Amino acid sequence: MTLLKVDHLSKSFANTPALVAVSLALDEGQILCLLGPSGCGKTTLLRLIAGLETPDSGRVYFEGQDISTVPPHQRGFGLMFQEFALFPHKNVGQNVAFGLQQWPRAEAIQARVQEMLALVGLAGFERRDVDSLSGGERQRVALARSLAPGPRLLMLDEPLGALDRALRERLMLEIRQILKGLGLTSIYVTHDQTEAFAVADRVVVMNRGRIEQDGPPEQLYYHPATPFVAQFLGFTNLLPGVCQPGGRVETALGVWSLPAEQYPPGTPVTVLIRPEAASLEPVSDIALEGDLVASLFRGRFYQMTLSVAGQILTFEMPRTPLSSADNQITLWLDPAAISLFEG
Repeated sequence: MTLLKVDHLSKSFANTPALVAVSLALDEGQILCLLGPSGCGKTTLLRLIAGLETPDSGRVYFEGQDISTVPPHQRGFGLMFQEFALFPHKNVGQNVAFGLQQWPRAEAIQARVQEMLALVGLAGFERRDVDSLSGGERQRVALARSLAPGPRLLMLDEPLGALDRALRERLMLEIRQILKGLGLTSIYVTHDQTEAFAVADRVVVMNRGRIEQDGPPEQLYYHPATPFVAQFLGFTNLLPGVCQPGGRVETALGVWSLPAEQYPPGTPVTVLIRPEAASLEPVSDIALEGDLVASLFRGRFYQMTLSVAGQILTFEMPRTPLSSADNQITLWLDPAAISLFEG
């Protein structure tokens, strides 16, 4: 069931568009991630949904009702930001209880605080001073405080941005488990692809106030819709090409047999070669012969950089028998790991 609907929202600041006619829908229990670089409009969209900003045009609907003019405190949404925003003069329990001030019974508030702290792995922390907590513990307290009132929709704006990589890796998995366990509909804002893929059911990639692509993480990775999406996800092997008859594509590196039947001959395309496409064994008729620029051991894989006809290509391979004496090598490409965009 569709819970939230955003219909052609637009917003400008000082005559500069921040959001341009954005529309999307969010189903009940779904985790939606807004992904994109700084200034792309993702936080503006979040604030418009929350009611913290007023749209120049467009509407926001929740459970079929127009809430575009409903004040933020009446929407029943939860908010969690990158800054922990905990009250230093209150202990952990008092911070979590802050949104429960309207509850009639102190015993119910105390039970709810204990329930939320146990949910985020901080059982028994009620009387701890927030200044004594680690960064990860503070963020868990902030999450517990956001969850305590039982929000109809939870919105998280760069919640892990202030934490180090190892802690982010752990907390992003915990956050997803908690949200899915509660069945809580959520919108998660980040600029980190790894974070988005780990947490979200759906990812919306934004650029200059518009949506570039909306889909499951797997779809974005294997079938990015535009060169911008591919580049933002970290793909660097992008080549210009032209479609030829018979589903073939001509590039600066040769004419390749690729699934290009959907494009008429002569159509300009961009060819994306994903980093896992290359093999040292013949897996297709697409071969690359070039100079080995670098072979770096990256733990789970070797990162190999190859110069082919003036093009620099980078691949990730599970093993390499190459030595430092190898200058020229041949790699074969898996067509299933190659995508095309028109233009």
